[in-house]
Amino acid sequence: MSSANLELVRSIYTARESGDFSSADWACPEIEYVVADGPNPATFVGLAEMARGNRELLSPWQDVSLVVDDYRELDDERVLVLLRFDLRGKTSGLEIDARWTRGADLVEVVEGRVTRLVKYFNRDQAFADLRLTPENEAR
Repeated sequence: MSSANLELVRSIYTARESGDFSSADWACPEIEYVVADGPNPATFVGLAEMARGNRELLSPWQDVSLVVDDYRELDDERVLVLLRFDLRGKTSGLEIDARWTRGADLVEVVEGRVTRLVKYFNRDQAFADLRLTPENEAR
């Protein structure tokens, strides 16, 4: 049986898989959005800042497509989403398919709202930070 938090996270990422990054109804107004690694690690607080952080993160890319490999419910408040992206550079036209991009999002949910979202470009770093092992990881 799935928890309400897991179902909420699934609904967020199902929308994102279909290309809809527009809704933030699921987020706490004071959400903490953390880009933990990658080219520009940063922390953004609040809905407007989260939107700005997402714009910055996605700005070099076009035709962004999200692929979710798995959801892992870690405890009563945290869900780890294992994901990949298909991307094409706006300037270069360079295409990177989902076989090469293996990241993770740690989603923290309190009272039905996402209070913190930590984005990892490097899935192995997420596992290390969370002291998890990647057994049975989808490839």
